[in-house]
Amino acid sequence: MKKKGTILLIIWASVATLLVVGLVAYELVRTIGKFNLESKSVTSAPVMESEGINNVTSSSYDATVSWQDDWVRYNGNIYDYNENITTFLIMGIDKMDNVIEVSEGTDGGQADALFLLVINPDKQKIQVIGINRNTMTDVDIYDEYGSYVTTQIAQIAVQHGFGDGVEESCKYQVNAVSNMFYQLPIHGYAAINMSAIPTINDSIGGVTVDVLEDLTKWDKSLVKGEKVRLEGESAYYYIKSRDINIYGSSDSRYDRQKQYLNLFIATARLQAQNDPTLIVDVYNSIASQMTTDITVDELSYLMSNTSGYSFGADDFISIDGETKMGDKYEEFYVDEDDLYQKIIDVFYEKVEGVN
Repeated sequence: MKKKGTILLIIWASVATLLVVGLVAYELVRTIGKFNLESKSVTSAPVMESEGINNVTSSSYDATVSWQDDWVRYNGNIYDYNENITTFLIMGIDKMDNVIEVSEGTDGGQADALFLLVINPDKQKIQVIGINRNTMTDVDIYDEYGSYVTTQIAQIAVQHGFGDGVEESCKYQVNAVSNMFYQLPIHGYAAINMSAIPTINDSIGGVTVDVLEDLTKWDKSLVKGEKVRLEGESAYYYIKSRDINIYGSSDSRYDRQKQYLNLFIATARLQAQNDPTLIVDVYNSIASQMTTDITVDELSYLMSNTSGYSFGADDFISIDGETKMGDKYEEFYVDEDDLYQKIIDVFYEKVEGVN
């Protein structure tokens, strides 16, 4: 009996040691991730046009207040850019294989899905800003040698096509989105080939949607109005498919992408509460189909640190605008007033007590 007790004690001590080591390692990963994210933070703010003069006074006592470089005067109020916010650009690339480096040119793949993931620790809130892939904005043009040629107005999705199809293409796309948002700081990116959709979707057990439009041309189960649990290729068809011969099909697909991503985030966050390693497992499973500068330790920190943050349907934001038919392709023109207002709403805080 004494010998058995000793063996049990050794086993218990071994298990306890492994648990302690595991916890220490997990906390170490989180700490490294936190440090890395903070090192990526920038002190710059969007370059927003400010109304009127920059002289301000305190409303509590009649004294001049120093104007801050990241302040904006808008609709009679003064707003301060929130430097605690972390913003990531998530891209869905129209490639159906593993990520490979390509020759300079236009073969990097277009970004058929573009979303800004915004994490606000002050409000403990997560928000997502959807960007229409046909948004007409400044796109930098490069030749086959990677040399800059010119900048022209084009669909923002084509920007990723220039470059090498990996890091260079991602940086081009990040710059295009940042410039569209008045040089908004973007702290990281993830460009995921569309071929990864089934793996990502099935990793959380699928996502249930009310089908927004008839897609039976690609998948017989995707009948408009039906409630369908997307699994495997069905998820891919729901997110990616569109009939290019139908005007406005890109806008309809964008609505499906918004719907799906909203439900995916909610489902994944719920499951991650019971399985903290879930997102890291997904990250590793699609590594060959993804280009990102977000590391595993950064992801671990983000997931654990934001587990209690709020995220609902109202936190998925779209920019108003109008779709028009160009010479060959559809073109989406953003409402600049709406874009400006939403940047203020998401990334700025009202400065109280000054005017």
